[in-house]
Amino acid sequence: MQDYAHPVIDSAEIAATTLTPEISYEDFMKVDIRVGTIIEASLFPEARKPMYKFMIDFEGNVGLRRSCGQMTQNYTPEQLVGKQVLGVVNFPEKQIGPYVSQALTLGFRDFENSVVLVTPEHAVPNGERLM
Repeated sequence: MQDYAHPVIDSAEIAATTLTPEISYEDFMKVDIRVGTIIEASLFPEARKPMYKFMIDFEGNVGLRRSCGQMTQNYTPEQLVGKQVLGVVNFPEKQIGPYVSQALTLGFRDFENSVVLVTPEHAVPNGERLM
């Protein structure tokens, strides 16, 4: 049996996280989550916290979108380029310092409180929508 104990994040703290209110399937479908490939990635030195800025190719009607994220502990820019990620593409643009983000790249916090990107298990066509 695998030991799931991790010293940095307390599992009781995670379990105590309040669930958000229930939504309908129609509400969920309003969030347009697509897969795209990171084609450029670099450090974002103007950010207050360690962060990368990157370009994601969602292809089709969505096309290229700028995004950024605090995943510097788990990835290098070289590791990000070519990686397929999930992103919300129908949020309004967000100004982050001098950079304008056009998609929200999705991830989770790991046991060391660092960001792990949400990626498909197998390659899928860029622009494919989460269902």
